[in-house]
Amino acid sequence: MIEKRGVTNRKKVFEELQKRGYGNLYVWSDAPGTFYNWHIHPYDEVRWILEGEITIGTEEGTFTLKAGDVMRVPAGTKHWAQVGDSGVTYVCGTKIR
Repeated sequence: MIEKRGVTNRKKVFEELQKRGYGNLYVWSDAPGTFYNWHIHPYDEVRWILEGEITIGTEEGTFTLKAGDVMRVPAGTKHWAQVGDSGVTYVCGTKIR
């Protein structure tokens, strides 16, 4: 579910995610302290961190992602997110099975 890729170049991230079959790609930023309560997505989702830090919790555990980290969230996975003190910028994508 988590990969330590180390890549933070937006163009390379978009290219890699497109190769993996992800669409609807966009860059999103959240301010420090932003919190998303428990929720699910109807499709497979990916978050590739470009800058900053975010912690994502699932029923399987809690994962802190930093620049260059990638997290795949399968459709229907219940999860929450908490942004770190410096905020976060990441690439979001969706894969429809």
